Amino acid sequence: MIFILMKSRSIHRIFFVSLFLFLVYSLPAQTISVKTNIDKRSILIGEQMHLNLEADFPLHEPMRFFTIDTIPHFEILGTRKIDTLDSRDGIRLLQTITLTSFDSGHWVIPAFELVGDKPIFTDSIPVDVTFSAFNPNQDYHDIKDIIDVPVQKEKKQSWYVYIGVSAILVIAIIYLLTRKKKKPAVKTFAVDPYVEAKQELEKLRKENLSSKLFYTRLVDIFRIYISKRKEIASLQETSDDLILQLRTLKLPENDFDRLAQALRTSDFVKFAKYEPGEKDKNDSFNITKNAIDLIEKQGNKIIPAAT
Repeated sequence: MIFILMKSRSIHRIFFVSLFLFLVYSLPAQTISVKTNIDKRSILIGEQMHLNLEADFPLHEPMRFFTIDTIPHFEILGTRKIDTLDSRDGIRLLQTITLTSFDSGHWVIPAFELVGDKPIFTDSIPVDVTFSAFNPNQDYHDIKDIIDVPVQKEKKQSWYVYIGVSAILVIAIIYLLTRKKKKPAVKTFAVDPYVEAKQELEKLRKENLSSKLFYTRLVDIFRIYISKRKEIASLQETSDDLILQLRTLKLPENDFDRLAQALRTSDFVKFAKYEPGEKDKNDSFNITKNAIDLIEKQGNKIIPAAT
């Protein structure tokens, strides 16, 4: 009797353990999902349309977003800031890009890659770009011929007018040749911007700050350096606008991409409540330090901002 009871309990345990494992493995795993859509699948040449990008991240999943500079056959007219939506299941990032095209034909907006350990791609989207429709029922308006305009006879002017104009030109030429050229003012700083940035980075390395304060200080150090060294108005710009300005510095592509990702990670930490690991913080620190060293090697030449 005891043997039968023990055997019955063993069978019940095996049954419940099997049921638990089945339920665990049958539950869908939370993964990153991406999605794109446009508000128009067919536009006229020069007409605007909006491309919407969306990425859903489960809780505790490192966040990143698409980096889109150009799209074949399309012109990027504007890029909105990345919006963040919080939910119980994770965080959703949204962005809208305004596009147009001046190439007629059937084109495809390509799939975009969300870079990470396992790259994720969006769906491609076909778009038709056409001319405005021709209405054969409307009246035909021919192009008018060239109309001859009679040439007016020049009025005779007194000789003293020519003398006066000539005298003014001579005086102007003499003034331009003899005036002293002002030397362009050279900005000087009490502390060299590069030395100042290196000192501030060293202080930051030794301080034990929260993630939000760490990234705020790190990005401020970089913004102040780039403002003084290249006269880029970085303190008043968003991270996306600053990234566009930094492209004019012609940094190596890999270093530029890593710096752009570090700046966007700072935004995620400050505005999307993203909590990075120590490795992420160390990587962002080293990327920023390396970018300052690369920019310093270019010298003090000011590169004009992108228009």
